[in-house]
Amino acid sequence: MYHLKPLLAAMLLTLAGASGAANVLVVLSDADQLELKDGKTYPTGFYLNELAQPLKLLLDAGHAVTFATPMGKAPTVDLSSLDPMYFGGEAASMLQHQDLAGKLAITSPQRSPVISLARVEQIGYAHYDALYIPGGHAPMQDLIRSAALGRLLSHFHQAGKTTALVCHGPAALLSALPKPETSIARMEQGSKATPPGWIYAGYRMTVISNQEEGLAKAALKGGTMKLLPQTALQTAGARYSSNATPWTSHMVIDRELITGQNPASAVQVGQALLERLGKSPRQ
Repeated sequence: MYHLKPLLAAMLLTLAGASGAANVLVVLSDADQLELKDGKTYPTGFYLNELAQPLKLLLDAGHAVTFATPMGKAPTVDLSSLDPMYFGGEAASMLQHQDLAGKLAITSPQRSPVISLARVEQIGYAHYDALYIPGGHAPMQDLIRSAALGRLLSHFHQAGKTTALVCHGPAALLSALPKPETSIARMEQGSKATPPGWIYAGYRMTVISNQEEGLAKAALKGGTMKLLPQTALQTAGARYSSNATPWTSHMVIDRELITGQNPASAVQVGQALLERLGKSPRQ
């Protein structure tokens, strides 16, 4: 299916949902940079493998996929993720997944099939059977404070629908806080107070660890993040789980949530998502 032209591919993905396959909503960030402390910025976007590896699994299994960002802008790939090391050291695998994303025109400003979260709400949350949010630093810029994403997550939580996230993606669960803009601003200012009313309080989950962020800090070229995902989720009330060795795959499943810790966890999360969809066919 993904060998077709992008528009036709998008149409066929929609038709696949009508034929009984699951409809999976993939939410990405609009941001192409992350604001750091001291007025610095870091160019970013989504990690290629974190999007494309689970995406290929979903498409190969015949599921329908819709892409969305808060504002409906074409997302940006983080150039640092274009590295074979995220694909088991296999350059051919990286190129195959890069070709998949390219044929679907996900990042094309003119041809991207991405819709806005407002459009998702208009279509109706009930249309979607599962949700997937990949990482890269970009979710830390906008997804964590998006009230529209918070409404979507609340629907999935109440309905018990599978919600899968990887690396920085799980930080987007913070958008389900009441008044997420205010809560995130307080956390960025150093508040350790637990905000009340978070729907995921007490859930076991993972996200890129503070240790891994520290090991990767050189990539920020001297900058410092305003908020660390692990710290933020713990402050909100998450029960954090980490791998024993940095950068190795680690996944946690708790109720409707499937969370993966880092880029190495993307395939494992994608496989768990597929298994969940197989056990819960569209009604």
